[in-house]
Amino acid sequence: MKIALFPGSFDPITIAHVDILTRALPLFDQVIVGIGLNSAKQNFLSAGKREEIVKAIFAEHDKVQVELYEGLTVDFCKKINATYMIRGIRSAADFEYERAIAQINQRMMPEVETILLLSKPEYSAISSTIVRDILRNKGDVSPFVPKEVIGMLG
Repeated sequence: MKIALFPGSFDPITIAHVDILTRALPLFDQVIVGIGLNSAKQNFLSAGKREEIVKAIFAEHDKVQVELYEGLTVDFCKKINATYMIRGIRSAADFEYERAIAQINQRMMPEVETILLLSKPEYSAISSTIVRDILRNKGDVSPFVPKEVIGMLG
């Protein structure tokens, strides 16, 4: 069984995240969206709210599971028996960052292969960081997030 982990903070999940995951689904038997918990980060949405939103978005996809995790991503891969990790790339800077992490992860856990998917050009400027900034300033994020995010922010 080909199990992949799609890790991230998803604070909040964007249409770019949804696109990457949707495009990855045909490649794997199961994809686990791993919502990483980092106590050093100032989150906008609670972990529970992020989990609820992601589950709502992918409710009709039997192959998708959503789980919260803490600690090293490779350790979570071991726990869930994932042998693939999915990451999205928006720019050359993203590639350099993701390449370094993938190489370190490969050294720590050689049996996990990182799959890098290129963002569609129309999504390349969308990031959770930018969306959080818009939200904090009471702006309209509806062009950048799935409708489930808007519906659950209230």
